[in-house]
Amino acid sequence: AEAGKQAALMAPTEILARQHAKTIAPLAERAGMNVAILTGREKGKERRDILARLEAGEIDLLVGTHALIQDDVFFKSLALAIVDEQHRFGVRERLALTSKGEAVDVLVLSATPIPRTLVLTYFGDMDISELREKPAGRQPIDTRAVADTRRGEVIDAVGRALDAGKLVYWICPLVEESEAEGIDHLTNATERYESLRERFGDRVGLVHGKMKGSEKDDVMGRFAAHQLRLLVATTVVEVGVDVPAATIMVIENAERFGLAQLHQLRGRIGRGSEASTCILLYHEPLGQMSKARLAVIRETTDGFRIAEEDLKLRGEGDVLGIRQSGLPGYRIARPEVHAQLITQARDEALRILKEDPKLKGPRSDALRCLLYLYERDEAIPLLTAG
Repeated sequence: AEAGKQAALMAPTEILARQHAKTIAPLAERAGMNVAILTGREKGKERRDILARLEAGEIDLLVGTHALIQDDVFFKSLALAIVDEQHRFGVRERLALTSKGEAVDVLVLSATPIPRTLVLTYFGDMDISELREKPAGRQPIDTRAVADTRRGEVIDAVGRALDAGKLVYWICPLVEESEAEGIDHLTNATERYESLRERFGDRVGLVHGKMKGSEKDDVMGRFAAHQLRLLVATTVVEVGVDVPAATIMVIENAERFGLAQLHQLRGRIGRGSEASTCILLYHEPLGQMSKARLAVIRETTDGFRIAEEDLKLRGEGDVLGIRQSGLPGYRIARPEVHAQLITQARDEALRILKEDPKLKGPRSDALRCLLYLYERDEAIPLLTAG
């Protein structure tokens, strides 16, 4: 901003975008920066005014959702793109934001890097900063896996927690009942809300992605104010919801969620100074992949360890393409096995580019030979043979 450039901060949900805008506003005011927010809620004249000010360079930082990458959004001089919870965005969406400026610097944030991002750091396409320490005073989260045949016991335990004044999340994979084949056992939030409301009355609230923004804000506000004590929700609360008093979470059909999602959902509790508990309710029988995912999420709360295990389970997709998971078919090295070697190779490549870019020095003889063989398609068999 001081150099006359602009920045954009893109978040995956309106709840999170507005939370960011609220947090940033007083800081920006003191720094003399103009900040605006753009989501699906800004319409008509209000939206046109924001877009006009943005194109004129009167807005230093634009906070928003996917609305930032619409075709009619023009920056005067975008220099920095920040993507929060980047695992929630596709490759094309991140590229769409950076394409709105020239030579845009990119900062991506995530508690759980997707496999592809982890591999991009190995290859040097991204530099990485790790925040390993938890905020002061936070307690570890006790994570347990429980078969859904014991759901009644879990509901009884939730009742005791509510009577003790606790705040509880109950997460469901669906919003409403679905007729899709093979998912008839999945619990929908609307149905679970009705059944829990019969048991616990007005203490129960419901929030999901199909609700209007104002309705979601109202429910979340009442939950944060302790007017509601049990919040039934879909993954709409996966990111950006900060209610430090919430200490219990039940995730129904936990076997249907990915590792990153489970870790992010669990991150909604344990945000205060009280000990927290996360119950993973799973439907039997469990497949091998589901068993592995639940075992990892129970063992650790380290986002990078979870990302590494996710890489082993799912693969990283295409480093140069747009797939974000799946096996890319490497012929020499596997990132999940040879990560340290790939990192060393990257560092060596950067050293060579800096010290001997034309490969004329004596230390570059072997590399020149290897490149010659590679051009003749003889290098891979040579390497494979050792």
